[in-house]
Amino acid sequence: MPLTTVETPADTDGVSLSHGLKQRHLSMIALGGVIGAGLFVGSGAGIAAAGPSIVIAYALSGLLVMLVMRMLGEMSAAYPSSGSFSSHAERAIGPWAGFTAGWAFWVLLCTAVGLEGIGAAQIIHGWLPGTPEWAWVALFMVVFCGTNLAAVKNFGEFEFWFAALKVGAITLFLVLGVLALAGVLPGTDSPGGSNLTELLPNGGEGLVIGLLASVFAYGGLETVTIAAAESQDPVRGVARAVRTAMWRIAVFYVGSMAVIVALVPWDDPRVVEDGPYVAALDRLGIPGAGQLMNVVVLVALLSAMNANIYGASRIGYSLVERGQGPKWLGRVSGGVPRVAVLASSVFGFLCVLLSYWRPDDVFAWLLNMIGAVILVVWIFIAVSQLRLRRRLERETPERLAVRMWAFPWLTWVALAGMATVFVLMAREPDTRVQLYSTGAMTLALAAVGYAWQRARARR
Repeated sequence: MPLTTVETPADTDGVSLSHGLKQRHLSMIALGGVIGAGLFVGSGAGIAAAGPSIVIAYALSGLLVMLVMRMLGEMSAAYPSSGSFSSHAERAIGPWAGFTAGWAFWVLLCTAVGLEGIGAAQIIHGWLPGTPEWAWVALFMVVFCGTNLAAVKNFGEFEFWFAALKVGAITLFLVLGVLALAGVLPGTDSPGGSNLTELLPNGGEGLVIGLLASVFAYGGLETVTIAAAESQDPVRGVARAVRTAMWRIAVFYVGSMAVIVALVPWDDPRVVEDGPYVAALDRLGIPGAGQLMNVVVLVALLSAMNANIYGASRIGYSLVERGQGPKWLGRVSGGVPRVAVLASSVFGFLCVLLSYWRPDDVFAWLLNMIGAVILVVWIFIAVSQLRLRRRLERETPERLAVRMWAFPWLTWVALAGMATVFVLMAREPDTRVQLYSTGAMTLALAAVGYAWQRARARR
């Protein structure tokens, strides 16, 4: 058994944090967490490449994500922790693994905060062209940094209403789309199956591009397992979120992709230029569809900023609590790791400045470096679950409130799926650089983590 400093089951690293999140907060975070800006905007490029087969791409990647969430839910219900998969990796594999997964994910979340701030500012700038984008980014950073510096219930309330708006918007879109396809929406003629005559218009290569695009659109699902450690009933919250993940992915992702490609020709240039949801609403003759979707995308971006500052601060705090970071970063006051919140926000704003100062080299390098981090995290989750499940069955089977389906076979299937995605990334020029850059960062973090583990063992 590897040397580990992870807390015992009775003493989670969330013990000095508050428990201000209610079940309704967790339920809505779980619902809204799957609806990100990548779904509203980034899916357009996938549709343009894959055509109607984008539905297959989202279904395949959705199955992989369901398996990952089930594995993560099993471990998080057994060992609630603000460190989530980082704590699980440390417990199952060793301190170096927790260090690597945790700090890689911290960099990913902080960089994502900056990207989302830029995207939100661009939307506001489009409405108010006389205002500077950087000022809007600064305003968003101050607002969400302040939200996360206050009690955790403030974060929960923001996410509750953000998620409610996103869920409401996509549900309305799905209802209107199904009515239009059924031919019962007033003023709209059903296209029937006229847009679905060619499943693979760009062949298998197009499906591969669509598959890669869909995999990275699922980011954000991990937040609920991080937040659960600060809820009033972590085990029940995680169990409920994980058990409903399947229908959420099926409805929001696969369902909306099916509606879009049935309503709009896959090669319509508006799918990429305006976004697939705007193109579909325009097809239905909904007035002001573009601005309506801009509001929804803005909400999705602001929600992601809020959630990522929260997630980064809790991952950073957990790492410090386990002796894997500077002690000053782990200071807690009022049940909130406020220094970690500030550090995460500052790093995010630094990413924004880099996008203005050095967009062609430093910022582009940073984006490539985090391009495949989510896959690295998923691999740590799968390997950790393989090892922890047997230990739980042997030592504390009563902790298995959530169980991975068909263990260990589906865990191995998930690992094979991740390996396949890595191979596909290596084949595509656009993703190959991301794969190699993320690999280099991961190896560097693993080397530092292993050196730290050896030094600590000697002491």
